[in-house]
Amino acid sequence: QVQLVESGGGLVQAGGSLRLSCAASGRTFGSYTMGWFRQAPGKEREYVSRITWNGASKHYADSVKGRFTISRDNAKNTVYLQMNSLKPEDTAVYFCAASRGAYTSGRLDYDCWGQGTQVTVSS
Repeated sequence: QVQLVESGGGLVQAGGSLRLSCAASGRTFGSYTMGWFRQAPGKEREYVSRITWNGASKHYADSVKGRFTISRDNAKNTVYLQMNSLKPEDTAVYFCAASRGAYTSGRLDYDCWGQGTQVTVSS
């Protein structure tokens, strides 16, 4: 188990950029697959992106592919989500999550979750 805290959310115009950060505590951080999810009002939490423990493999949901970039710095116990060309439909609370068990997009496969950070994209 690790403790996760997201930051970097805010209000941005369509076409703009934001970089989210997820700071983790715990010495086992480097062993976890890290994922980003998001949840818009009235909708279920959906998968956005994931990255393996060593950063060798990355994956993105089709809705963000080509616009978002996930990365991690294990020395800093931090995972990032660079979001470019933002659209109003990207508006949501963004959550960082850690999975010890699998490299997966499934919510139930993630063991630890942050509190979320709000991203609002205006048109």
